[in-house]
Amino acid sequence: MIFCPLYSGSSGNSIYVSSNYGSILIDAGLPGKSIESALASINREPNKIDGIFITHEHIDHVKGVGVLSRRYDIPIFANELTWKGMEKSIGKVKEENRKVIGVDSINIKDMYIASYSIPHDASDPVGYTITCGKNKVSIATDLGYFSREVEENVKGSDIVLLESNHDVEMVKFGPYPYPLKRRILSDVGHLSNYDCGKAIVNMIKSNCKNVVLGHLSKTNNYPELAYETVVSVLREEGIKVNEDVLISMAKRDMPSNYIEF
Repeated sequence: MIFCPLYSGSSGNSIYVSSNYGSILIDAGLPGKSIESALASINREPNKIDGIFITHEHIDHVKGVGVLSRRYDIPIFANELTWKGMEKSIGKVKEENRKVIGVDSINIKDMYIASYSIPHDASDPVGYTITCGKNKVSIATDLGYFSREVEENVKGSDIVLLESNHDVEMVKFGPYPYPLKRRILSDVGHLSNYDCGKAIVNMIKSNCKNVVLGHLSKTNNYPELAYETVVSVLREEGIKVNEDVLISMAKRDMPSNYIEF
């Protein structure tokens, strides 16, 4: 399998995952040209994408999905409430490319893609796990908190893209209006750096050994702070980075963490 976040941050998100026979995107939250450019930079062609799976309808996850679907005849997979929430913003797509999914896993070539509920303030937000043989990748961003359901679904993953969105103090004393601060810090908002570290402690117990930190806020975080906060939490628990677990950062504005396994 190949795993590569094309973009990961509050300004837009898209993750590329492929196997020997298939390839998909999780979200397409930037303009179509940006997604095309990112795929070209890792030597992948958008017309080879077998499907785009949507986590939820917020614009930083769906901005380019309609364009890509129309341009390359790509099916879009989302649950019913997410479709209702995003239809107006993505424009018209072919009826045969409008794939409404439920809780059952979807088979794309030799990959199985399954969704699970996440705590976020969207219509029916989900994370995804992608399995191929014994390999498993999980996407877990836009989390108000690290729920039991998220923990159960990412268990045993070879790679997890996990949200490390903000520093709590930066949110509290930053420029955002109070209602937005409350939303970010709520149980349906975003996962802080500290809570991300605590989540990784639990994930290690279920044999997750490679975690990519993503979906960082441009205003309320920066990569060095996110990384150091997470590493500090792990050290307090006696966990050794690069020995017990690998921790890396997904970039917000270009492909990164290209991992083949």
